[in-house]
Amino acid sequence: MESFSLILAIVVVTALAFDFTNGFHDTANAMATTISTGAMRPKAAVAMSAVLNLVGAFLSVEVANTISKGLVDETGIRPEVIFAALVGAILWNLLTWLVGLPSSSSHALMGGLIGATVASAGLGAVHGDVLVTKVLIPAIAAPLVAGIAAMFATRLTYRLGRKADGEASKKGYRAGQIASAGLVSLAHGTNDAQKTMGIITLALVAGGTLAPDSDPPLWVILSAGIAIALGTYLGGWRIIRTMGKGLTDLQPQQGFAAQTSAATVILASSHLGFSLSTTHSVSGSVMGAGLGRKGGVVRWSTATRMFVAWGLTLPAAALVAALAEWVCGFGDWGTALVAVFLVASSAAIWKISRREVVDHTNVNDTGTPADEPTGVVTQAIAAVTPPPAGTVSEDLAATIAAPAATDSTAPPAKTTV
Repeated sequence: MESFSLILAIVVVTALAFDFTNGFHDTANAMATTISTGAMRPKAAVAMSAVLNLVGAFLSVEVANTISKGLVDETGIRPEVIFAALVGAILWNLLTWLVGLPSSSSHALMGGLIGATVASAGLGAVHGDVLVTKVLIPAIAAPLVAGIAAMFATRLTYRLGRKADGEASKKGYRAGQIASAGLVSLAHGTNDAQKTMGIITLALVAGGTLAPDSDPPLWVILSAGIAIALGTYLGGWRIIRTMGKGLTDLQPQQGFAAQTSAATVILASSHLGFSLSTTHSVSGSVMGAGLGRKGGVVRWSTATRMFVAWGLTLPAAALVAALAEWVCGFGDWGTALVAVFLVASSAAIWKISRREVVDHTNVNDTGTPADEPTGVVTQAIAAVTPPPAGTVSEDLAATIAAPAATDSTAPPAKTTV
């Protein structure tokens, strides 16, 4: 085995930096609905999520093996290639965080890896069958499955709780939200932390420190879990605001249904080794929960911007990574230039973000208009959705009172003393 070289150390540190950005970029996946409905205080929510992300990192290595052994050909991949891939992924994460868009850190990483690999070794080094079956198909299926499941789960929760006391029901669902948010955090650790484990393992194999087809060493699992937990605790408040308030207004029943549906999809995918985007799953479930409540509105302008970001993630990260790999090909000075560019760009994005600070004190404030016109999809689904608990009697009372309120010719009621 070769010694642990300087470039390999740089790759490992950069991979953990990506894992850190993954943590604060994806905190919204677990905690946005819990925070937006008031089930937990913001700081307590991200602290719980951080701990469970760390625990989840130790539960499985199937997704890590998909990244390190399946997506690209290990032979001929140099550590510089992996470094270039991480540059593309980190910059995309930071840009989408700056504008508050919940894009996929997983797809940013895989796009970066594909772009850098193609620039270095050609298209033949990318395993197309793995890309299609374990990346692209889950990317399309996950939000659809989670969204449909959340929509029907929301309808079921309102139907079951139709006769229950409103406030007592909300308290119960808030408690359920805390449990389901913990499950999403655990699922996130089993899926996303493993992607960094996989990329570090691939770098160690490329650098000759590990034998091909090796599983991630314990120190890799531990360091990746700690990095994503620290990033999660930092918050990522901009994306939490978008996910919790920007897409739709959620009631506790909807939040519980959305998180439970997303957690189920993520855990099942982790077990099967699918490199699933937790962002896609949770966003789909949030929109499904919004459509599942009668009168609920999905803000399609925000959703459209999010869909565009999803579509751009793989190619954008791949393009940046390919350019970074081309520069790294000039030797040590090229690699140093790419590293300086990464640090300078990251610092510039952070400085721009300070112009409008979003943190735990204002995360539930939003400039998104609450009265955005209801879309055709929302109207169609809302028409066949049963009303939530209490609305039948409210609607009946409003109907009875309406004639008296609108008939200006009716004589005033007599008052009896």
